[in-house]
Amino acid sequence: MQLTPEELERYARHIVMADIGGAGQQKLKAAKVLVIGAGGLGSPVLQYLAAAGVGTLGVVDDDVVSLSNLQRQTIHTTQAQGKLKVESAKAFLSSLNPHVKIEVHPVRLTDANGDDLVSQYDLVADGSDNFETRYLCADLCEKHQKVLVTAAVGQFDASLTTLKPHLKDDEGNLYPRYRDIFPQRPAEGLLPTCEEAGILGALTGVIGSMQALEVIKEVTETGDGLAGRLLLYDAKSARFQEIKYARR
Repeated sequence: MQLTPEELERYARHIVMADIGGAGQQKLKAAKVLVIGAGGLGSPVLQYLAAAGVGTLGVVDDDVVSLSNLQRQTIHTTQAQGKLKVESAKAFLSSLNPHVKIEVHPVRLTDANGDDLVSQYDLVADGSDNFETRYLCADLCEKHQKVLVTAAVGQFDASLTTLKPHLKDDEGNLYPRYRDIFPQRPAEGLLPTCEEAGILGALTGVIGSMQALEVIKEVTETGDGLAGRLLLYDAKSARFQEIKYARR
């Protein structure tokens, strides 16, 4: 994955970093990342991964752009109302970085299509807004041995972690699964939806950007990832908390 002269200039601030460099940028160019959801979390994830030079980005979303999305879903414009989110996202990303290949999947992740979708990519970022998709995505990534960076947001709170239960830590122990920290799916109706409770738009920008950063770290093998660590953020008090969890 050689970088062109234009790419060398575009990614110059990455390439001069000792921890990224040309080798890390080439890894980003070679990477194929699947992003579940082109909404509040998916918007910054996609924007920053495209800007960083991830070679192939897959976008999964079956929804269309509505006016109420625009308070937080910054990848879409007012003029995109009524369009498929994956097409709106592709137009934005292609304009941002023409070197990135955008693959659109205007579907909802399901048992029927999940194997085919996840198996095509190296790594998955889950920005979905429901537990059904989160559990399914985690199961599929474990099955196909793909690293998963997953995040969730509430009104003023959020969580973020990385899952790679097919790999071992430095002590030779398998990393934990999604169900090691969330053993059971919450009962239907227990937690209010975004539509019911609302959400602070900028919060999705904060957490989605952090999610993109964790993806970049995994691809370039830089720093310490969040496997076995659940990062919690309280936007009201501007506080982070970390919970460590292990394989059951």
